[in-house]
Amino acid sequence: MRILIVDDEVIIRTGLCTVIDWKELGMELLPPAASAEEALARVPEEKPHIILTDIRMSGMDGIELAKKVKELLPDTEIVILTGYDDFTYAQQALREGVTDYLLKTSRPDEIIKAAMKAKQRILEKWEALKQENFQTAAFRSQLLERLVTQGLDQEPASVKEQLYIWFRKHGVQAAEAELSPMQVLLVSASGWGDNPLARLLLGAADNMLFELLPAVTLLKKDRIVLVARYVPGVTDKASLEAALGRVEQTLKCTAYAALGSIAAGWDELPVSFREAEHVFSFRGLVAARGLFAMEDVKDRRGGRTVCSQKEEAELSAILLSNNLTELRHWVNQKVRTQMEDASVTPASLQAYLQSLVLSAHRWLERAGSGTGASQEGTGPDNERREFTLELAGQPEEELFRLLSSVMSVFHESIAETKFSYIHKSIAYIKENLDQNLTLQQVAKFVHLNPNHFSEVFKRETGLNYIEFVTKERMRQAAELLQGSQAKISEVANRVGYEDIKYFSQQFKKFSGQTPSEFRQSPKG
Repeated sequence: MRILIVDDEVIIRTGLCTVIDWKELGMELLPPAASAEEALARVPEEKPHIILTDIRMSGMDGIELAKKVKELLPDTEIVILTGYDDFTYAQQALREGVTDYLLKTSRPDEIIKAAMKAKQRILEKWEALKQENFQTAAFRSQLLERLVTQGLDQEPASVKEQLYIWFRKHGVQAAEAELSPMQVLLVSASGWGDNPLARLLLGAADNMLFELLPAVTLLKKDRIVLVARYVPGVTDKASLEAALGRVEQTLKCTAYAALGSIAAGWDELPVSFREAEHVFSFRGLVAARGLFAMEDVKDRRGGRTVCSQKEEAELSAILLSNNLTELRHWVNQKVRTQMEDASVTPASLQAYLQSLVLSAHRWLERAGSGTGASQEGTGPDNERREFTLELAGQPEEELFRLLSSVMSVFHESIAETKFSYIHKSIAYIKENLDQNLTLQQVAKFVHLNPNHFSEVFKRETGLNYIEFVTKERMRQAAELLQGSQAKISEVANRVGYEDIKYFSQQFKKFSGQTPSEFRQSPKG
């Protein structure tokens, strides 16, 4: 906060400058002025917040100086120094813009007190102005958001008039009841990494676009909303791309923008906004940067939404192997393949990747039964329900995190058991029931001697290897018969039986019914 001392007596000027430590009071002491004329000439450039001036000086007096300063800087605090003889004169000066007065005989502590009171009044004005600006900005932001999302049909005429005035101030011409052609533009700027100033840099992008385009802007959390007047050669697609290029070059960032259709009036702006939002959802999918409109995404009908049985089997094998490197490679390949599909939409990609997460949890429920890994309420299970995908970032990283979490839950749970390799072998058996699995193959998978494995397996499960495999095959067959419309021959193949007759015999031993009877019965 700057203070200027004005007095035509050198002793008074010097004394006021040296006796008081203005810096310690939080004030910057400007070079003192020897006359009111000198002070007035310097005020426009130096813009002092407080002026401490003598009331009587040769030439212009302090009262006249105060009046002229107030015309230039209305918020400047002016304190005058007066003698006993000028006391009545000083009181009148308070009505001419002077905010306080002191006797020339005042002690330093009294001068300090007056200066600090002036400083406090200025701080209070600043705070009030800050709150007023904040409230005004918040109101305008709410109004602009309502304009682009809902229209202004329900708003009173006074509110609409305020919006018209605001638009006109920013170069967007609006008549009393009709708006010139406009369109909504959504812009994101990225590439600053984890820079804590990213929010400020996005604000800088907002300011640049405001200066470059005839538009009003609204800064949101991760994007800038612009309502721009449509002017061929000024806000057409080529001109908007040039403005985005300026932002990228200046702020060293990557800009992605989504353009809505041209709106002929206020009522059509919500349509333009919804189109821009739809195009914005493709950020990171159609491209990481550039300007896009509905015509660039309208032919995308959606890609695959569910992973295949083959992919589910691949994922199960990787999760069981506990190989993070293999999992990362597999995830990257699946995400990249989907992202490169020209028919994919954000919704279809979200659904497909969600199906991979659900597939992992189905595996955990199957493989983790008996280990505690499949219980409801585990961290990954909660994440399964809350999983959402941010296409603009790195979806493969989020998918890898979720899948590796499932892998970790299973392997940590079996590591706590005495014979963890038995649980691992059981998970392996459950995932390969359609194969002709021998005891030797399973023992090799867990790196054990077949005889030793067979002995421990029976002791831990209560069944020998063949009995256990048969029981699991029948259990899975029952689930397939109950939960799908697959043919009995298909069910037999999926649980490892080529001979349907033999499968039916085994199933009847297990359930007391043939597969057809089981499927048709209420019990089944």
